[in-house]
Amino acid sequence: MNRLLLIFSVCILFISCSPSSAKVDNGLKKYFDSANVEGSFSLLNNQTGMITIYDMKADTERVSPGDIFKIAETIIALQTTRLTDSSSKLIVSDTGNVTMKLKDAFDKNDTTFFRKLQTKIGSQPMSAWVDSLHYGNLKTSDSAFWLNGELKISPDEQLGLMSKIYFDKLGVDKYAQQVVKDLMLKEDNTLYKFSYTTGSATGNKNQPMAWVCGWIEENLHVYFFTCIVSSKDQKTNLEQTGLSVTKNILKEMGFFQGKK
Repeated sequence: MNRLLLIFSVCILFISCSPSSAKVDNGLKKYFDSANVEGSFSLLNNQTGMITIYDMKADTERVSPGDIFKIAETIIALQTTRLTDSSSKLIVSDTGNVTMKLKDAFDKNDTTFFRKLQTKIGSQPMSAWVDSLHYGNLKTSDSAFWLNGELKISPDEQLGLMSKIYFDKLGVDKYAQQVVKDLMLKEDNTLYKFSYTTGSATGNKNQPMAWVCGWIEENLHVYFFTCIVSSKDQKTNLEQTGLSVTKNILKEMGFFQGKK
């Protein structure tokens, strides 16, 4: 599928915008270069339907969601009542005496918590809901499929997922989507609301990578974004680097001032 048709399909599925409303901005490369990483960035202006993209090829390539699958898994767990709210707890130790709340696990990307949650949901319900959410290539198994490279999703598909969650369009209970929105809200002031989450993953070439996904609201307008970064340097904190790259790009675009 060529890029123009893909953008058209995403827009029809998520926001019904024009297939011509995409712009490649190679000037954003400097933010990745200065951080010594590679990656992609995409921003959707919901009001106009304009999508701004850096690295079109990477933006459409499916890769492992890694920790960022927690977004979909949390929604599935709430929808299937395996969890009831952000304070729901699971045992995360073999001895059975250590528990963790969903909110803490979500913030910390606690792998043990989400593996336990996968078991609690069950393989068949999980597979059915991944299909229902149209999540990436739809591949699941009894193992940690979101970490081992079985399940894959592209940044532009993640962009569509962010839009659907925000507008309660996933075909699940509104409450499940609201819990995730509350978990992702990180900054809330008179100028803007900044909602995001980060997660580590392994790229298609077995390189460390990280996701940053979310949205920013200013003056009742919402803009959705995804960013991925990767590096061969094992010492790089890619989640923090990805978040820094994302914030710097948004600042260049004029966000965080309440003027958008």
